[in-house]
Amino acid sequence: MALLRMLDQFYGLPGPSGTSSTAASATPAKPTSLPATEPALPAAGRWRVGLLAALAWGGLAALTLLWPNQVSGFSDWAYTREFGLLAGAVGVLLLAVVGLNPARASRWRVAGPWLVALPLLLGLWQVLTAKLAVLPTPFFAPPQSLAEVYIDDWKRLGESTWHSALLLVQGVSIGAAVGFLVGVSIGWSRQVGYWVHPVIRFVGPIPASALLPLAFFFFPSSHAAAVFLIALATGFPVAVLTWSGVASVNKQYYDVARTLGASEWFLVLRVAIPAALPQVFVGLFMGLGASFSILVTAEMMGVKAGLGWYLSWAQGWAAYTNMYAALIVMALLCSGLITLLFAVRDRALSWQKGTVKW
Repeated sequence: MALLRMLDQFYGLPGPSGTSSTAASATPAKPTSLPATEPALPAAGRWRVGLLAALAWGGLAALTLLWPNQVSGFSDWAYTREFGLLAGAVGVLLLAVVGLNPARASRWRVAGPWLVALPLLLGLWQVLTAKLAVLPTPFFAPPQSLAEVYIDDWKRLGESTWHSALLLVQGVSIGAAVGFLVGVSIGWSRQVGYWVHPVIRFVGPIPASALLPLAFFFFPSSHAAAVFLIALATGFPVAVLTWSGVASVNKQYYDVARTLGASEWFLVLRVAIPAALPQVFVGLFMGLGASFSILVTAEMMGVKAGLGWYLSWAQGWAAYTNMYAALIVMALLCSGLITLLFAVRDRALSWQKGTVKW
């Protein structure tokens, strides 16, 4: 019981009545309008940042629309007026949010500092490029030039994004599956670990990009070679961390399961793998980042479509604005996949909440 009380105090686990034992024994706290995890701020201070953000976006709109662009070697930048109107619309929206009930605008308040910093950065970018032409063209372009790329070249950029996402999903899926099976085998069986562990220690640290010439030589197509390299970059961290997770499972879990008549397959599927899942997901996060790096490298070298190919094409034509647009798409794609993986992890490990410190 003393151990349970210590765990209750450390994790804040709920008691039989839905509250922790420490909370049940303590004097009831006075009700507040905000959760205990959110610091209570003065009412005037909560909306000051939102009002400042609205003024910043309005200033960006005025700067874009009222300050004429400096023409340098070609006609004026396209979509300047549209960009200014969009910035003004964001400012008006923020003014409307400022007038909302604080409970309904809580999500906006969290992003308040970024809503102030973003128009300031865009305004500085606008001044140094379109307004004063301090940064040389075509290496640097104002933010509205990105809108021109997304509107005029959406078909090529969208097709490249689709090919990259498809290639990434294929390579990551194969690498994660193989790495997971290898990690479980090494962590469970000493015989398998005797033969496979030295191979992983020898081949795993080699960067996948260093094997690019060999991959293009041995595989029949550049697509197959790229899938292999992405799978290799993903499989190594997944295998190592899965192996570590399985090997570090508390032996008492196995003893209890064997006492209840569990078979070897039950121990692997219902004891070892569930206990190792947190480290498996860490390996997946690491593998996803490594696979994205090798994806761009492989597409630049031999694949006929994809964001890496789009970067090489834009560089060859000195279309640096297209390069920046593709880099933003890459960042959004990687961030979206990581967010999706976080959602899968939260769903898969929901049963461990209260046991694992999140």
